[in-house]
Amino acid sequence: EVQLVESGGRVVQAGGSLRLSCVASGFTFDDYAIGWFRQAPGKEREGVLCISSYFGIRSYTDSVKGRFSISSDNAKTTVYLQMNSLKPEDTAVYYCAADLITPRCRVDGWDYWGKGTLVTVSS
Repeated sequence: EVQLVESGGRVVQAGGSLRLSCVASGFTFDDYAIGWFRQAPGKEREGVLCISSYFGIRSYTDSVKGRFSISSDNAKTTVYLQMNSLKPEDTAVYYCAADLITPRCRVDGWDYWGKGTLVTVSS
């Protein structure tokens, strides 16, 4: 079955960097959209960045502009979220999700989700 596994979350000081990984399995890694989302304590989930095999990269929020980037390694079936200049407000559980039906970085319609990895940015 389709499976997404996030890793890389940890406690980090403000201003530091972290790279999260989303390892995908259970489908051919050539027709997909994989997005990174986050949910801070007591807050609604928000989209961060998405990468589509057809349409490239989409950003969902200005709050990470210039600090976060998304990339993929097809050989490793992995999507990365590189996070630099981290701020306390970046503290959240970070999830990756896959859309294999309409793989174009939509706002809704995500079919598969990982269990999340916690990023805590201390001040």
